[in-house]
Amino acid sequence: MTIALILSGGTGTRLGTDIPKQYIKVNDRCIISYCIEQLSKHEGIDKIQIAAAPQWQQTIRSCLEKYDSPQFGNKRKFQGFSQPGKNRQLSIYNGLTDILTYAQESDTVLIHDAARPLLSAQMITDCLEAMCDHEGVVPVLPMKDTIYQSINGKNINALVKRNEIYAGQAPEAFRLGLYYKANKALFPDKILEINGSTEPAVLAGMDIAMIPGNEGNFKITTAEDLERFRRVTIAEKYYLCDCKL
Repeated sequence: MTIALILSGGTGTRLGTDIPKQYIKVNDRCIISYCIEQLSKHEGIDKIQIAAAPQWQQTIRSCLEKYDSPQFGNKRKFQGFSQPGKNRQLSIYNGLTDILTYAQESDTVLIHDAARPLLSAQMITDCLEAMCDHEGVVPVLPMKDTIYQSINGKNINALVKRNEIYAGQAPEAFRLGLYYKANKALFPDKILEINGSTEPAVLAGMDIAMIPGNEGNFKITTAEDLERFRRVTIAEKYYLCDCKL
């Protein structure tokens, strides 16, 4: 069984909006609804767990009613909400804890950000297929620019080998039981220092495979990202209209 864990507890302060970015509406639907739709209709996903603050759960339920329901052609996969933590990794840990109440340790958890709405069915498939031979999978992008190291943020200390550096994306997939133990081992303090979902797995020595990411699968962090997403969805809308003519 594969359980998708959607992280929707972020506040989106860098975007400068009154509400968290994942609940902003684009084309009359919340940003989080786009990944809900993809995960719900993908045959490889069996259940969906969502980490979200209580005040936004009704908004999410409204999205689920349309995009995770038989009336939209999907099976109802939503299992429940998990409490968001002080940081992203604690939100993941809370989600893992709840998932283990109905899943097996040998199952797979696929972790995705609500603010990364352009998730494709192919990316989900690629992650799940790679899990057949590994304990974890992360999509990555090679670095195109020259990479420098700076300790003080003002002066360059070293040149980093670009061909050895990759940018991680979501979704990331892990063997549920092993990944839960990897996170639990970081309590009480180390887990607060984690910056990426795969880091606990690497620290625990899990076998993590890299697969090609997709530059179109970007995360909405800034106002520029939001505008880029608007342009993409508008273009897709007109393309679909043209195809129907």
